[in-house]
Formats: sequence, C-alpha cells, structure tokens
Amino acid sequence: MPAAKLKIAVLFGGASEERDVSMASGAQVIRALREIGHNVLAVDTAHGLLTAAEEVNLLSKSVGEVPPTGEALGLIRSEGNNLFLSSELADVDCIFLALHGGTGEDGTLQAMLEVAGFAYTGSGHLGSAVAMDKDLAKRLFLTAGIPTPAWLMVPVDESVAAAQLGFPLVCKPNSQGSTVGLSIVHAAEQLSVAIDRARQFGAEVMLERFISGREITVGVLDGEALPVGEIIIERDEVFDYHAKYQTGAVREVFPAELSPELAEQAKSLALLAHRMLKLDGYSRTDFRLDEQGRLWCLEVNTLPGLTATSLLPQAAAVAGITLPELCDRICRLGIERKMRLGLK
Repeated sequence: MPAAKLKIAVLFGGASEERDVSMASGAQVIRALREIGHNVLAVDTAHGLLTAAEEVNLLSKSVGEVPPTGEALGLIRSEGNNLFLSSELADVDCIFLALHGGTGEDGTLQAMLEVAGFAYTGSGHLGSAVAMDKDLAKRLFLTAGIPTPAWLMVPVDESVAAAQLGFPLVCKPNSQGSTVGLSIVHAAEQLSVAIDRARQFGAEVMLERFISGREITVGVLDGEALPVGEIIIERDEVFDYHAKYQTGAVREVFPAELSPELAEQAKSLALLAHRMLKLDGYSRTDFRLDEQGRLWCLEVNTLPGLTATSLLPQAAAVAGITLPELCDRICRLGIERKMRLGLK
C-alpha cells in the first residue's frame, strides 16, 4: 500500500550565519518532497509563510562564497521573527527543519515545537542543544570512549595553549556550524586575531589541537550508519565554508577508500556519538583520520546540510536512497517520534 501523502511545512532561512546554506537546503527539500506528491509549504522563519513568487525569488539563489555579513543578518533580525504558528500551519503533519545554526539547530525551536505539539524532523531539544555546544559534546565523547582532539576554552594563556595543544591549532566559535568563524592558527602571535574573529560568531571560543590527516564523515539514519565518505581537500588544511558549498572546491568520495575494519570503526563511533548525545532521526559525524590510522571525532551535526553538494544525500545515494526517499523517511521518523513521546 502506498504511503499516505503528507502536508509538510519546510522551515528554512532564519537569521543565523548559515542562512544561505539553510535556504539552499530548503530549496532541495521542498523540491524533493513535492516530487513524491506531498503538499509542501515553504516557510522562511525570518519572514513567515512565503507566497509562490517569494518562494521562487528566495530559493533560486545559490550559497555565496562567504556567510552573510553581520549587517545583513542584523537587518533581518530587526524585522522581527515572523514565524507564527498560523492557521496555514496548524494542520501540518510534520515540520521539516531545513535550518542550520542559531536557534533553529540549538534546541530552542525544537522545544517550542514540542510545547506546541508539532511533529518535526531531526533530534529533540536536549540532543540538539548538547550537540551544538562543542565543549559539552566533547566531554560526553570522552566519557563514551570516543577519541576527540584535545581542547581548551578561552580565556586561556597563550603559553598554556602552546604547551597543551601546540601549533597549528584550531580556533572556532563553540556553538557554530559550517566552520563559520574558524581559523587555523600557526603561531602564538596569530591567536588574538583568531579569537576576535571567532567571537564575532559567538561568546564562547574553543581552541582545539589540529589533527593533520584525512577528512572522514559518517551519516546516521534511523539508527543505522550510512556508507562512510571522505572529503579530499587539495590545497587547504580544513574543510571550510567555501569548500563546503562551492561546487568543485573539493572532491568527495562515497564510499571512502578505507579498509573494511576502519570503515566499520568509523560507523561504530558515529552511532555511539549519535546515541551518547541523545540524538534522533538522523545526524552526521565528522572525523579526522591521522597518519597513524586513528580516528578523531570533531563534531556531530544534528541538522546536516541537504544542498546539492551536501554529504548526507551523497551517502544515502550510495546506500540506494534517493533524495526524495531520504526526505520522506526523515519526515516519517519525526512523526514516529511525536507518537512515541505522546505529544498532542
């Protein structure tokens, strides 16, 4: 029997530094869900429910080479949050969160939706909040025996950072995604500039040991690990914002060219991280594989990107899951969780 068609509101955009990425994800998700017959509403959380003309205008844009400026985001925020649970959204079967960063991914919106009794995609408010807080997530990784690079939280003396982490080191906001505000610091005299840059995107700043090696990623869907992928960065040291969202900036290999034993280890660690952070539905865990063949967990994304170049859809495709099928499964997992929790 064919699955029932759903009324789905896709939430995207917002006013975080990942607004452009979210809009690109939203465009892909809306197209995929409509392809299999669902009734889809397009909702920019910064502006509200879009008309057909607004939808075409907003969702036809590609991801820029850099995140939106603070001035641009400030203007959007000053217009106020226009996400009202109006009559148009009152009877939706599920809310698909195509949001990245900010209150859309840190558990704030998830908590509001739970109170309102909506089924929504991704993880619950607690798991979303914990995963977004990199410092807290890494503490849980260590508790679970998941290797993660050593780190310190700012403020910290430069000599202490040099002694405990060495150079180069990674400087990044504690609660951001898409490597927004991230810098690779090669010497002590560069540290203050990197910290100031990171602070533009969050009050808390993390310094982390830089792990040289291969970039590995593992998606989790409905309690199972998807095929392992590798991001091959030809020139740069890190899979940064530009490399993530500009076509041709990097080479992505699915499945990754790893030994079966190492691929299974990556999958096991991704599943363990997913469970340890109390995540639900789907996630994507990023690792570094060092020259000694050791995996280091960098972070877990609770709402990984679903753009044309995103990693999770590529992993799903290798597993035989098309983007429309992936988006449909993600929606139905959200509905199942609502029923499991007894939300009304």
